[in-house]
Amino acid sequence: MKTEVAIPDIGDFKNVPVIGIAVAPGQVVAVEDVLITLESDKATLEIPAPVAGRIVDILVKLGDRVGRGTPIVTIETASAAADTLAAPAQAAAPRSPGPAALHAPILVLGAGPGGYTAAFRAADLGQKVVLIDARDRLGGVCLNVGCIPSKALLHAAKVLDDADSFAAHGIAFAPPAIDLAKLRGWKDGIVSRLTNGLAGLARQRKVETVQGHATFTGPNAVSVRTSDGEISISFDKAIIAAGAEPVTLPFLPQGDPRIIDSTGALALDKIPERLLVLGGGIIGLEMATVYGALGARITIVELMAQLIPGLDEDLVAPLQKRLEKRHEHIWLSTKLTAVEVGRDGLTAHFAGPHGTTNAVFDQILVAVGRRPNGAKLGAAAAGIAIDGRGFIPVDGQMRTNVPHIFAIGDVVGQPMLAHKAVHQAKLAAEVASGHDKQAFDARVIPAVAYTDPEIAWAGMTENEAKAKAVRYGKGVFPWAASGRSLSLGRDEGLTKLIFDETSGRILGAGIVGPSAGELIAEVALAIEMGADATDIGLTIHAHPTLSETIGMAADAFEGTLTDLYLPKR
Repeated sequence: MKTEVAIPDIGDFKNVPVIGIAVAPGQVVAVEDVLITLESDKATLEIPAPVAGRIVDILVKLGDRVGRGTPIVTIETASAAADTLAAPAQAAAPRSPGPAALHAPILVLGAGPGGYTAAFRAADLGQKVVLIDARDRLGGVCLNVGCIPSKALLHAAKVLDDADSFAAHGIAFAPPAIDLAKLRGWKDGIVSRLTNGLAGLARQRKVETVQGHATFTGPNAVSVRTSDGEISISFDKAIIAAGAEPVTLPFLPQGDPRIIDSTGALALDKIPERLLVLGGGIIGLEMATVYGALGARITIVELMAQLIPGLDEDLVAPLQKRLEKRHEHIWLSTKLTAVEVGRDGLTAHFAGPHGTTNAVFDQILVAVGRRPNGAKLGAAAAGIAIDGRGFIPVDGQMRTNVPHIFAIGDVVGQPMLAHKAVHQAKLAAEVASGHDKQAFDARVIPAVAYTDPEIAWAGMTENEAKAKAVRYGKGVFPWAASGRSLSLGRDEGLTKLIFDETSGRILGAGIVGPSAGELIAEVALAIEMGADATDIGLTIHAHPTLSETIGMAADAFEGTLTDLYLPKR
């Protein structure tokens, strides 16, 4: 059976030129594989295959202008071809070459946000690039089992929480019917769409992709363990983007499927009746948010005296207050001392401020941090220095102590954030390609906890200012006085800006409340631009918005705020 595929609804885009054709007659494609790429003055659009099959005809050519309903390809979907069709992830997977050796002018180890960005930027600068990753899909931890799937599930959790909370405001819904398989499929579909898109971008840029585990065998070579055996790849320059992995606790029972890390949690195989979340950092709290909304009874255990240790207490307090109402227990300054495996559950033993206790759980999520993968690369063979924690020291141009080998992202140190890796990746690729006049000099790297409420911060925290004896002032605007926040049914948030007391320049900020992760970008830009409180306060913010709380916090510091009465300083 032949199916003619046409351009679907692409919104306001009309008469858009075709800039890429990713398939050829006779090629087998799977659902969501990229067929063609369009480019308007606003965006680049990839048109995926709606069905699986073999390409029969290409009905457009490069430069053609198309719109909704324009036929682009014909696909043969006969059942005889079904056995040869690959799953979406497999169709987009990097190929493993045979035993013949390869040479890479630029070699990139790791295909996460940092790795694929480095590879693509170097290719755009005219370099031939080989990109190696152990996974069968590009995107690394972030895209496959981290940032992206977790945010999809967090959105689902927010929908459930919002529906439940609005009963108090006059809108009540029946208890939700949760189809876990369908929810999991939606989440996996988002991941597949993005990873397939990356595979298409790699093809367009002619980036050679190799699936396997790479280790250095010398300063200009790696050995890659692939499904077809070991291959050797030589290189002129290399960029290490090997990322990090979850920290494991050796005293926990090994091999029990009921003890999971963040990757296991995102698989969403089932919803336990009682879940122990070990670790009160960002990852643990995000997963607690998801599983709590889906019906699990949650206990959070944190070794330190505060959730998200190190962050300003006033930013964490609104989140903790909300979690205490929704979860079974939050135990701070508490240590897990042992776990006993039983047929009917896992008995966890704790020691804390109130002595020792134990409780039985159906699952335990271990979220006590991540450690860099630097020690897994055989770096000594290349002469690359690694510190005692597994991080690879680099200079301002992301060079290791071996000048032609660079490192970026999680493997070079805190913070372990994808957006930091992306910016370092572009720099490393440019320097490796001969554009070596720049250095990594970001003033701030924002961080976000996608909990409910969200917490976001950038620059100097109040705790840091105190520790460094900085003469600082702060402007705080509580969201209980924000019309926009109240219209969302939320009043617990706040915006806090930290300023240099002498110059008035902004040093940092913390925001807690809905969409805090979106709002923090304005503050990060203000810090990068060297803005002061007057600059921020005189910037007209739309009303009523959450973003205007930033301007109001600046006014609070300056003493010009009218939406609250604050005694003169």
